[in-house]
Amino acid sequence: MSRFLTTAAALLLAAPAIAQPVATFSSFTYSGRDASDALTAGPNEYRNPILKGFYPDPSVTRVGDDFYLVTSTFGWYPGIPVFHSRDLVHWTQIGNAIDRPGMLDFKQLGLSRGVFAPSIQARDGTFYLLNTCVDCGGNFLLTARNPAGPWSDPIWLPDLEGGIDPSMFFDDDGRTWVVNNGPTRGQPLYQGHRAIWVQEFDRRTSKTFGPRTLLVDGGIDISKKPVWIEGPHIFKKDGWYYLSCAEGGTAEGHSQVILRSKSVTGPYEAWSGNPILTQRDLSRDRPMPITSAGHAQLVTTPDGKWWATFLAVRPYEGDFYTTGRETFLLPVEWKDGWPVILPAATPIPWTHARPALPHGKAPLPTSGAFTIRDDFRSKLPAYWMMLRNPREDWYRTGAAGLMLKARAAGLGDNANPSFLARRQQHTNAVAETTVKFAPEKDGDRAGLAVLQNDDYWFFVGVKRVGGKDVLTLDQREGPNSPKLGKTLATVPAPAGPLRLRIAVQGRSYAFSYAAPGAKPAWKHLGQVETDSLTTKVAGGFVGSVFGLFAGAGE
Repeated sequence: MSRFLTTAAALLLAAPAIAQPVATFSSFTYSGRDASDALTAGPNEYRNPILKGFYPDPSVTRVGDDFYLVTSTFGWYPGIPVFHSRDLVHWTQIGNAIDRPGMLDFKQLGLSRGVFAPSIQARDGTFYLLNTCVDCGGNFLLTARNPAGPWSDPIWLPDLEGGIDPSMFFDDDGRTWVVNNGPTRGQPLYQGHRAIWVQEFDRRTSKTFGPRTLLVDGGIDISKKPVWIEGPHIFKKDGWYYLSCAEGGTAEGHSQVILRSKSVTGPYEAWSGNPILTQRDLSRDRPMPITSAGHAQLVTTPDGKWWATFLAVRPYEGDFYTTGRETFLLPVEWKDGWPVILPAATPIPWTHARPALPHGKAPLPTSGAFTIRDDFRSKLPAYWMMLRNPREDWYRTGAAGLMLKARAAGLGDNANPSFLARRQQHTNAVAETTVKFAPEKDGDRAGLAVLQNDDYWFFVGVKRVGGKDVLTLDQREGPNSPKLGKTLATVPAPAGPLRLRIAVQGRSYAFSYAAPGAKPAWKHLGQVETDSLTTKVAGGFVGSVFGLFAGAGE
């Protein structure tokens, strides 16, 4: 169970009764099914992605028969979900590494700042999680005896100033090293010119020491002006030190490259067959494409087989996608002493033979088509998130469901509004909830939202306008739009509890409402065709979420 639920949220869940106005959500149901889910997966096959939705920059490690994986969350809180698996296919979220409000301060950061790509390793019974809090402190280390938590407070690593994506390597001789992306020596030669550095690390003092050594300048061939060499990991095999890095930026030009050396500090030689993973060499108009693959980490199974987790995206058209960067899995083949995830011009498969491991189980699905219902009778599941870390109590769970205090902070305020969300994990998805809310003054509102970031969202719910309660559909479509959004449609609000529904089909958003009941007669409120909630339009590194919101008028 997440520490967010047991300790950090004590001020939230154990708070006194919430003052009015309050919105009560008795349930929330998410369901999704994509075209790829119709493809047949045999009993000994798995589906990609293994973690659907906004789970980018995966880092994976193994301890005995157990695998652990973490991903980025940027300005969302709690941050850095921690997953466990026994078969690399079925994953269970066992906690969040950033689960206490005081661990980091996301202030009013843009949603794609905050915690970037984490890495997780373990040695001698201790788990090490390295990360960067961009615009909120820099590079840091967390440690834990149990990966489910509690994790330590951040231990800052000032020697890595200006860099991101730190990762730890434990050498056979007992020495420990930290490798990371950082600025190049002197002035960069072009936009996106970065470097990979390594420095020794003392696990007793939790400090880096000694010289910082430049391993890669620019990329595998600086004459071609490669951009954004990042996400480095070092591992050792057959006397060689291998350095695996992402290159090309985390979009359609993304790739994974490999270098090796006889010394951890180099010099490193790039493989002539690079990249070892990319989709940029495929036709853009291929059916059901998977694109932007990279940011991989390699891991071995107990029987010595090699696999890789990595991020990629599933656009519904062109380079438009709302589900963010997701976690995929593929085997690694060794060719003349070099690891290869996919040969050149090879599409990432939607289904693949499973690892030769005992089939695992997970309490909730993370891949394929599925439906998940939350009734909020007990503690909030670990996959629910809020915008930035909280500074006051504003929600509770209980017999009536989820109760949100209507506060002045809105969805467009770059703040911590009364908004709890879960990821949109399918291109074609439906979110439904039942809300009971009695506005007290103009501007009070509560309902259901689909949001990419503070500047791009839709809200459907009850709102008081001019002294009357209406059911409203509001949209914010960019930083120059009003922070409260613009109203697209209204109807008089029905009395009593209200069911709300958002159905997404690629770029189509349909908004409906109904009175509670086993078979509600849904009434259409509005439909919008837009790409505004895609990463291509909204920018940043996150993905869309569905969430429950309550706001107060001023």
